[in-house]
Amino acid sequence: MRRGKFITFEGPEGSGKSTHIRLLADFLRGHGVDVKTTREPGGTALGESIRGLLQHNHSGEAPVSRAEVLLFLASRAQHVESFIRPALAQGCWVLCDRFEDSTFAYQGYGRGFDLGELRSVNIFATDGLCPDLTVLLDVDTETGRDRLKQRHSLNASAPDRIERECDEFHLRLREGFLEIAHNDPQRFIVVSTNRAASEVAVEIRDAVCARMKEALDAC
Repeated sequence: MRRGKFITFEGPEGSGKSTHIRLLADFLRGHGVDVKTTREPGGTALGESIRGLLQHNHSGEAPVSRAEVLLFLASRAQHVESFIRPALAQGCWVLCDRFEDSTFAYQGYGRGFDLGELRSVNIFATDGLCPDLTVLLDVDTETGRDRLKQRHSLNASAPDRIERECDEFHLRLREGFLEIAHNDPQRFIVVSTNRAASEVAVEIRDAVCARMKEALDAC
């Protein structure tokens, strides 16, 4: 059986990843592709439990920065082995909301950990699995903040621990995402989301179709 494709979506807070993963998944399914969507941290029962620890301090104790890195990677290790690799082996295309590049942006550029060390422990966690394609949804920090406020107002929810970080942190991670993408143009598609979602969706769809034409033709 032909292996499925692994596409990750990355970006700062409020960039629209959830929306555009759903839209791309619907488009691909309409063209005969078997698609599974997932997220990080999460994607498995264990991963979702770790997500709660990372985002909302359910234990009553916020993780220190090094523990934060290891919790994200523990969730990823479980996710890769229990969900992503089996789905790819079955021929499914997996669309994932965040993966390794979020670790490099948030814990590397944001927290200041050495990128080389993060890459080494990430390879251990993923057993070398890399995305076939990464869609970076870029949004300026102010717009992202405004979108988060609107979302939390609609959902009557509160910002999570990382969303509450200062503007300087979010500026660093946005710059980090852009630098990571610049250094790996063969894997990344960079799309600005400072405009109508319908326009963004068309650009993502067209770019994915162009990069994955051979695989799509085989579906």
